[in-house]
Amino acid sequence: MNVDDRLLAAIPRRSSLADEVYTILERRLIEGTIAAGSSIIIDGLAKEFAVSHTPIREALARLESTGLVSRTAHRGYRAAPLSTVEELANLMEARVTIEPRCAALASQALSDAFLAELTAAVEALDAYDGSRDFHLFWEADARFHQLIATNTGNRFLAAAFEALGGHVQRFRLFGALGGSDIQFAALEHGRILDAIRAGDAEAAEREMAAHLTNARDRATADRSVIAEL
Repeated sequence: MNVDDRLLAAIPRRSSLADEVYTILERRLIEGTIAAGSSIIIDGLAKEFAVSHTPIREALARLESTGLVSRTAHRGYRAAPLSTVEELANLMEARVTIEPRCAALASQALSDAFLAELTAAVEALDAYDGSRDFHLFWEADARFHQLIATNTGNRFLAAAFEALGGHVQRFRLFGALGGSDIQFAALEHGRILDAIRAGDAEAAEREMAAHLTNARDRATADRSVIAEL
């Protein structure tokens, strides 16, 4: 039984099928199981997942908002093409605008649960040695940034960050293919955590901006490190 089969088997019928289909398709798009630029056949997916067209269409509409798929009139949905260096620059400009402020606000809204989860994410990044499933690193990194964005107390900032999610994941795919500068990423996340834990808004904002800027520069020099973004 593969990952998709396990996810489908675990779906409680009372839960949102569209959410579960979204999760599976997102993973396939990020991993490249659904090739960049390829057509996405709704009929085929409905048969595979044993669901109606409705949850498939709902999931694809959500994926379109992340940039992972695109829809063309009379042609249906396609997986987005591979991202370019120019798109990377634009994405990082957006992240440097949003995420440092998120870190500053999160440092002023501390709770034991938030700090425990953030610490666990950094520990997972520190423990990753490159020998295991690269998705473990991706997931810890994504969890770290998501926790900060959702702990700002500002739902509009959180929504702005969420809108970037699919684009960030697309760039992570390049890192899985070419390797990544894991040590730098783990160290920089640790510095962000330290500043947030100390309740130092200025330092948290500065360290997040430094991390994103450094990651952008490393990615520009060597696309193989895009996995840490």
